[in-house]
Amino acid sequence: MSAAGDSPASQPMNPKIKHDWYQTDALVVVTILLKNAPSDKVKVQYGERNLSVSSLIPTSESEYSLELELAHEIVPEMCTYVVTPSKIEVKLRKKEGLMWTVLEGEGKEEKVKAIPQAVIDASGPQQPPKLFRKDWDKIERDIQKMEAEEKPEGDAAVNQLFQKIYGEGSDEVRRAMNKSFLESGGTVLSTNWDQVAPKKVEVKPPDGLEFRKWDS
Repeated sequence: MSAAGDSPASQPMNPKIKHDWYQTDALVVVTILLKNAPSDKVKVQYGERNLSVSSLIPTSESEYSLELELAHEIVPEMCTYVVTPSKIEVKLRKKEGLMWTVLEGEGKEEKVKAIPQAVIDASGPQQPPKLFRKDWDKIERDIQKMEAEEKPEGDAAVNQLFQKIYGEGSDEVRRAMNKSFLESGGTVLSTNWDQVAPKKVEVKPPDGLEFRKWDS
């Protein structure tokens, strides 16, 4: 008979930590909702088709680990990550101009805009010297420059804006966006949780249009 201290019920359980992702023409952004992760305990490793993230979980003093086999190839030397109080955000540079249909596994190849070879080779020569160090500041500037040069139009621009707000927003912002969009039939998208939480969000069709609910 095992001692009381060894029973499964007495052992601490690790909290479930969610992760999500979205993409632009040139980047895949993986967001890990781990709060207050200590920056010096976060480790991120990139391969051409894989991503590995580990961190200490402050609330339980245990280890969080995420291992992904990616759907398409990335450029490891042009990938970056940032740790904030609410999350860990990893930016993966796509190797090819493909629209990823899935994050993991074997993704379908849907061509979008090709990434210039000059950008892929921007990290330096193929045979780096032995004391080569990655200039992360320069890589981040290159990524920001490319993102600034991407100028989506119409629905693509709106979708990218919503993805950015959703990806960088707090839990309350995400809840507000999901609730307002679903309850309004896609006619309202709010980021104010205090405003949408108390009651159901009403349908607000564009001017000149009438909303009709079709019977099944």
